[in-house]
Amino acid sequence: MARSSRSLAGLQTLASALWCFPKSAFGLWTPTVARFWIENLRQDDLTVIGGAAVVDPDGYDNALIEIDWTGTRVIYRQRMPVPLSMWQPWRAWLDAAGGARANLFQNPVVTAAGRKIVPLICYEQLIVWPVLQSMLHQPDVIVATSNAWWTADASIAAIQRASAQAWARLFDRPLVTAFNM
Repeated sequence: MARSSRSLAGLQTLASALWCFPKSAFGLWTPTVARFWIENLRQDDLTVIGGAAVVDPDGYDNALIEIDWTGTRVIYRQRMPVPLSMWQPWRAWLDAAGGARANLFQNPVVTAAGRKIVPLICYEQLIVWPVLQSMLHQPDVIVATSNAWWTADASIAAIQRASAQAWARLFDRPLVTAFNM
């Protein structure tokens, strides 16, 4: 019971200072989008994180962006996008641009609103190694985001949510979820 109380207290503290939006909630990340959010958070002592696509000539990263009144920063680039449909490693071998990048062993935990979080975007909630890699770093909370609007008639979002909840229970960590449905 004491562990649950500590977890709940930690989550309430996090929730009062941090709002979490789903994967792709910010769309394509541009200076204009950044400026919009900074201007609208200028009066609040609040940190917002949410998903965006960070695009460059070689492809894109599914990313989590942290925004507060002082500015914005990319805090996480997805380690494992969905293979074949998003991550297409053969494109580099063919000297072709496009597709999502897999940042396989980078940023297993990140700091947002002063807390060490495990970011899990979409497919990462369903596979073992990103979670295990992150848990080695003793994080404070798991943040699971997804953009599941296209799965309205399927059980994919429910499976992702159940998986994230199972990881949180297994490692006794609070869970923050943000799903776009």
